[in-house]
Amino acid sequence: MKQIIITLAASLTQLGFRCGMGSNMRKLCFSILLFALFVMASVTAHAETKIGVSMSLFDDMWLTTLRLGMKSYAEKLGDVKLNFEDARGDVGRQQSQIQNFIVSKVDGILVATLVDPSAGPAISKAAQEAGIPLVFVNNAPANIDSLPKGQAFVGSDDLEAGRFQAETACKLLGGKGKVLLMLGQLGTTGQRLRTQGVKDVFKREECKGMEIIQEQTADYMRLPAIDLMNNWLTAGFKFDAVIANNDEMALGAIQSLKANGIPMDKVVVAGVDGTQDALTAMKAGDLDITVFQNGPGQGRLAIDVLLKLIKGETVDIKNFVPFELVTKENLDKYLGAK
Repeated sequence: MKQIIITLAASLTQLGFRCGMGSNMRKLCFSILLFALFVMASVTAHAETKIGVSMSLFDDMWLTTLRLGMKSYAEKLGDVKLNFEDARGDVGRQQSQIQNFIVSKVDGILVATLVDPSAGPAISKAAQEAGIPLVFVNNAPANIDSLPKGQAFVGSDDLEAGRFQAETACKLLGGKGKVLLMLGQLGTTGQRLRTQGVKDVFKREECKGMEIIQEQTADYMRLPAIDLMNNWLTAGFKFDAVIANNDEMALGAIQSLKANGIPMDKVVVAGVDGTQDALTAMKAGDLDITVFQNGPGQGRLAIDVLLKLIKGETVDIKNFVPFELVTKENLDKYLGAK
């Protein structure tokens, strides 16, 4: 686009030098100049790709890394404008945001992330009928395997995260131990698949001694996780590990355990996301396992996939950014990284 503008400007400059002759020539030149300026304005107006981004919740540590990663990448591209909206955990609010994006005729829509996967099909249909490309990010919609043309999913394979957690916990405990399992928001991709990944590993011969004695949701949040861990301790459950669907719940469990005088070297605690708070807790010897989920990486890939869809290019329906296991041995690689 910039080259087109530069070329037009150069042509106008040359034309200007030739417009000093006769009145007819001046009129012709004036008309050509007006037309050229109109073309330049049109080119400039369409140089920017407008993308609406509906996020389930701004006030979430990992989603913040996703949002900032998207923002940074869009600024680097230069001709992509992102309009972020916070759904505040409300399904209806998120659906209204999608409708507003459609009415404002954005070039593409990113749903990062869905408040409720069951609302995905309705959002997908609305974007399809409007002819606007759409990419779901991180939390897959219920219709993930039947997305229409012009739509895709970008995230990480949550089964992999659960397997990483369980494999490492099994190894640390010698294949035998009692486990408390903290679940994320019920029905979300992360809650379902990370939990399944853990259970799949515990069915293996070398990990059959691992027993899940309790599993309850704390909605991916630290304070509910503190309350849940307190309840389990009050109930008198004996356990060797706490495996949480994300870092915030793992950190809540740690806070409760420490407040109740339980030595952290007596229990294995695992989370997912690799947030800076979690890595700091690992450095302090409180957290044993986390699985790095690359928020900025997902954000960049989501924008790239959407831009391809906007151009009419073909993309895979499912696009994954790999998870990475983080333990005390490779912690320094991630601590302080952005």
